[in-house]
Amino acid sequence: MACFAVTLCVIILSGFINQLSAANKDTCDLYSAVGQSLMLPFVYETLGNTHVLKWTHNNTLIFYRHQGKVSVGKAEDVSASGSLLLKNLQFSSAGAYQANVLHPNNTLAKTWNGQVCVMDKVPKPQITYVCDFKSGAVKLDCKVAKPQDLAFSWTLDEKTLTSETSQTLSISLAQLKGERSFACSATNKAGKERSDTVRPICKSPSPSPPPLLCFTSKTVVAVAAGGISLILFLLICTIVICCCHRRSKRQERLREKGELRMISLNKREPDSTGPSQLGSSVSNFCFDCFKVSLYRLVAW
Repeated sequence: MACFAVTLCVIILSGFINQLSAANKDTCDLYSAVGQSLMLPFVYETLGNTHVLKWTHNNTLIFYRHQGKVSVGKAEDVSASGSLLLKNLQFSSAGAYQANVLHPNNTLAKTWNGQVCVMDKVPKPQITYVCDFKSGAVKLDCKVAKPQDLAFSWTLDEKTLTSETSQTLSISLAQLKGERSFACSATNKAGKERSDTVRPICKSPSPSPPPLLCFTSKTVVAVAAGGISLILFLLICTIVICCCHRRSKRQERLREKGELRMISLNKREPDSTGPSQLGSSVSNFCFDCFKVSLYRLVAW
């Protein structure tokens, strides 16, 4: 039972040590972007040709110099104080670097360790803006590819807006009086990129003239056409009624005077204009009157 307890404790302790080692391994001392150069900050002021200088990357020897002669690596990549210059970094360049300086008797003079992390280069951001006259503000957006893990900052007339750290910025239109210049920057642990300067221009749209009518143009046209048609129909009916009324009045008068006319007709020759012809004349007169009235209405 005691043996089992000891074994369990060893397993738990080993797991804790492994997790701690992994956490330490993920900790980066230096950051750089892909394609950039990085100088590892190792300094040994009294470094001379009699010393042995070794650099390793993930326990692989990448530079070795003994008695002034370089057998591994390039002499121009190391400074006089022993710093190592890493050029054209790639993701494979990340990892643990170690420098060791040995005395001529092979005793350790100085050592240095550092963890390097390589990240994507920050792309150059671009500012877009929209003028919102309803809210009375202009909204700026610092557009950048892959904005994850990036920090943003803004400048107004080359002055940093310390309280603005978001990817977007909202400024009231009142603050745009005159030419105001904006720029944004995107930053990660490996570098920083700044956008071009933008000067937003927001012109208030001219107000549209108030509508003369409360109805749409189609409604107005339809109502006008219907009204004209109704007026035309009423006029035609009025003209027809008037003509018929005049005809009936005239026929009635002819009937009242029929006896007198019959007496006069008996004394002289029959006139060519009899009652039937007179009625026909009245009808023609009514029809002509209707045509004239209708023509004038259409012409109007």
